[in-house]
Amino acid sequence: MNRKKIFTGILALIFTMILAISVQAKTESLMMATTTSTDNTGLLDYLIPHFEKETGIILKWTATGTGKALKLGQNCDVDVLLVHAPPAEKKYIASGFGKDRREVMFNDFIIIGPEDDPAKIKGKSTSDALNAVKSKQTAFMSRSDDSGTNKKEKLLWKNAGIQQPDKEKWYVQTGQGMLATINVAQERNGYTMTDRGTYIKYQSTKGGNAPLKIMVEGDDILLNQYSVLTLDPKNCPNAKYDLAFKFSDWMASQNAQNLIKDFRLLGQKLFIPNAK
Repeated sequence: MNRKKIFTGILALIFTMILAISVQAKTESLMMATTTSTDNTGLLDYLIPHFEKETGIILKWTATGTGKALKLGQNCDVDVLLVHAPPAEKKYIASGFGKDRREVMFNDFIIIGPEDDPAKIKGKSTSDALNAVKSKQTAFMSRSDDSGTNKKEKLLWKNAGIQQPDKEKWYVQTGQGMLATINVAQERNGYTMTDRGTYIKYQSTKGGNAPLKIMVEGDDILLNQYSVLTLDPKNCPNAKYDLAFKFSDWMASQNAQNLIKDFRLLGQKLFIPNAK
């Protein structure tokens, strides 16, 4: 009798293992490259469980600068992109690396700095602020990592009529992500440009009273648009285009857009949904 129970138990265990392996084999998965801001802010940790529950698709991601994310897509190392550099994205699609681009949310860029504001830029336009920083040679931290933020920063220097800083002592190139660069700016009592979402996350790590304050905001040029890009199957035939398109559809769905709208830290919205 005991042998029969043991045998039955072994069979049940084997059946359970086979079933689990079968279910695991059928589970669809997706690999995404995205910008550091969607990761650092906690947005993806908040959103993706909802996506996985609703679709049954497991989504994993790697967070890096937009330039590197686009390169990962170009090399077919991922299946889908969530990035924020519209000119580079449009060029990427025109070059045959991406197939679809869908705008899903935005926030804005801001220039932050120490409360005593050594270059006296608070309330100035972006161009006037950068000219003041250059004139007074006040420390300015740049990610210098080809991220979407870095691409926008380069555009701002150009728009201000200033040759791109490089080897100037006051211009510090961190080569790091946004939160790390903000921390360097804090240590050196200098300025940096960041997306608002990451700044709010930085504020939250300081109990809501961050040493670096918002100095410049509101210019139209500071808009920060995020989009989902699928890869072109002609360039990446093994990329999971159908699943990537499902993710793009989901990010534009009313449910996901409401989730983005409701995502807050310190009572502040980090991203504004705008899918069409």
